[in-house]
Amino acid sequence: MSTTRALFETTWVHVFEEDGAEGAVYRPEDGEVPLSRRPRQRLSFSPDGSARLVVGGPDDRLQELAAHWTEEAGEITVTAGSAGASLRTLHVRVKSSDRLLVR
Repeated sequence: MSTTRALFETTWVHVFEEDGAEGAVYRPEDGEVPLSRRPRQRLSFSPDGSARLVVGGPDDRLQELAAHWTEEAGEITVTAGSAGASLRTLHVRVKSSDRLLVR
């Protein structure tokens, strides 16, 4: 599967156990993601520039945030939130069919 196709056809899950100095690691949801009591952030992309960011809320239930993404110089920038809420920005620096590295 090509990297671009994998980006759009995959829900990416934050596998915090693999995080390092380079950034946060996201893996495909249907891959080997360890069980966790802590809610795992999820990220998905659409070709039209929209994205979905799912995060743990104050009571640990998952909440979906509408987002959009752009790509410039090989880096994807994801911005989630609205004018009335705080914005979250993620920078995807490395992407492959089985791993995203996010800062």
